[in-house]
Amino acid sequence: MSRTGAQALVRQLELHGVELAFCVPGESYLAVLDALHDSPIRLISCRHEAAAANMAEAYGKLTGRPGICMVTRGPGATHASTGVHTARQDSTPMILLVGQVPMTIRGREAFQELDYAAVFGTMAKEAAEIDSADRVPELIARAFSVATGGRPGPVVLALPEDMLVEETDAPDAAPIEPLRPRPGSEELGRLQQLLAEARQPLAIVGEGGWTARTHADVTAFCEANELPVATSFRCQDFVDNRSRVYAGHLTLGLDPKLAQRVRDADLILAIGGRLGDVPTQEYTLLEAPRPSQTLVHVHPDPSELGRVYEPSLAILSGVEEFAAAARSLQALDPPWREWTAQARADYEANMRPRELPGDLDLGKVMAFLRERLPEDAILTSGAGNFTVWAHRFYEFSRYPTQLAPRAGAMGYGVPAALAAKALHPERLVVCLAGDGDFLMSGHELATALQYDLPVVILLVNNGMYGTIRMHQERHYPGRVVGTDLRNPDFAAYAVAYGAHGETVERTEDVADAFERAVASGLPALLELRVDPEAISPRTTISELREAAAR
Repeated sequence: MSRTGAQALVRQLELHGVELAFCVPGESYLAVLDALHDSPIRLISCRHEAAAANMAEAYGKLTGRPGICMVTRGPGATHASTGVHTARQDSTPMILLVGQVPMTIRGREAFQELDYAAVFGTMAKEAAEIDSADRVPELIARAFSVATGGRPGPVVLALPEDMLVEETDAPDAAPIEPLRPRPGSEELGRLQQLLAEARQPLAIVGEGGWTARTHADVTAFCEANELPVATSFRCQDFVDNRSRVYAGHLTLGLDPKLAQRVRDADLILAIGGRLGDVPTQEYTLLEAPRPSQTLVHVHPDPSELGRVYEPSLAILSGVEEFAAAARSLQALDPPWREWTAQARADYEANMRPRELPGDLDLGKVMAFLRERLPEDAILTSGAGNFTVWAHRFYEFSRYPTQLAPRAGAMGYGVPAALAAKALHPERLVVCLAGDGDFLMSGHELATALQYDLPVVILLVNNGMYGTIRMHQERHYPGRVVGTDLRNPDFAAYAVAYGAHGETVERTEDVADAFERAVASGLPALLELRVDPEAISPRTTISELREAAAR
C-alpha cells in the first residue's frame, strides 16, 4: 500500500471519477505529473494558466463535477486566479491544485512562494495546504465535497514539493456524494398558495447546480402552469428558449420590456440564482433588502437565502430536487395567461434585429447559426459587446449548450470551446470571440492543434475594445483614448498555427465560409469584419454621441 503523496493524490482523483484534467506543467509538482504518466486520466497541457483554469471551469459547467486544473507555484497560481474567480461568481465546481515550495523552507519568501490561503481566501470556497502525505486522501475528498456542496464553487489546494514525494500508507477515501437538500411538503404547499394568489408572476432561473433533468422539469413546470420564465445572465440554456412561456434573458443590454415585466411582477420565483446586479440592473428591478414583489427564493445554500433579499418564502433545496418536486405538483388554472402570452410576444419582437451600418450584419449571422447549428451544439463566448448579439439573437433548446463567464472575464471563449470539444468530440463547438477578447487566449490555437480539437471560432473584429468604447462614448463622447486596437491578419494568424483561417466581410458569405470551416476538420477561425459604428444591437457610435450632446 506504500506510495508517494503524488501517487495517492492521482489515485484519489481517479476514484472521484476524474477522466480529464488541464494544466501548465511546472517543476513544483513534477511528482504529480509523473504519477499521471501511469494514470488513465487524460491531461491537456495548455499554453497559459488562465486558459487551463478556464478549461477546468468550463468542464465543471458541462458536467456538474469539479474541473481539475494543475499549475505551478507563484505566477502559475496568480495567472490561474482568473478562472478561480469565474468559478466563484458562476457557482461552478472546480479544484485548483497548485505547487508549493517545500515545507522545510516555508515562510522565508522562497522562490515563487505564496500564502495561498491569503491569496485565494476571499475568492475560493476554501483554500488549504496539504502538509502531510498521510492527509492526501482526506483533503482531496474534502475538496470534492466543498466544491460540489451547497452553492458549487472553487477549492484551492497547495501541494508542497516535499510532501508529494513522502511515502504514505494512508488508505483511499471513499468517493464523495454531495448532499442535496429537498423541499418539504409544507414549503411546496406554501408555494402553490402564493402562486394561486398571484396575477402577474415571473420565474427567474440561474447559476450553479443545473442539470439536463432540471432543464426539462423546470420547462415542464412552467408550461403546465403557463408561468413565464426568464433566464439569469448567461444562463440561457437553463430552459428551452423555444417554449411558449420563455420570456427572455436578464442580461446586459436588457430588453426594456422585460425589465419592466420584472418590475410589474407581483411574484418572483427565483430558482437557483443569487439575483445579482446584472439580472436585477444593479438591484433596481428588485429592491434590496425587501423587494416590492413577493419573492420565493429556492437555493441549495442556506447562506445565500436572505443574504441580499429577504424572501417571502425561502426554500432550501437543490435545484434538481426542487424542479422534480415542482413538476409533480397539481397544475393551476392560471389567470395570467394573457400576461404570459404578452411576455412571449415581447421576446419574439426583441429577436428581430434593426438595420446597422456595414456589410456584415451580426444579427443575421446569429439567425444563420440558429438555423444551422444542431440542438446539441455548444456555443461559447468570452466578454465584450459582441456577446450581446448572441445573447439577444441566438436560441438554446438543450442543456448544457452555453459556456460564457457570468463573471465577465475576457479570454474565456476559446479555452471553454477546447474543453467542450475534448469532453464531447462528437458535438459541434462554436466560439464567438471579439478581437480584444480573442487575443487574450488566441495562443491556445496551439493547444487545439496539438490535441486535435476542431472548434470553429467566429472572431468579430471591429478594431476596438467595444464595451469600454461604448461607455466612453456615453460619458465622454468623442474623447477616445485607450480603446482602439491595431490587429493582426487573424486569418493568417490561424493558418500560422496550422488551423483553417478565412476573412469574411459580407453577410452573404458567412454561410459558405462556415461550411468550409467545418469541413476542414481542423480548428478553424473566421474573421468577421464589422463596421465599428455598429457598437451594439441597439445603437451606433454616432447615436451615442448625439444622445450625450442633448
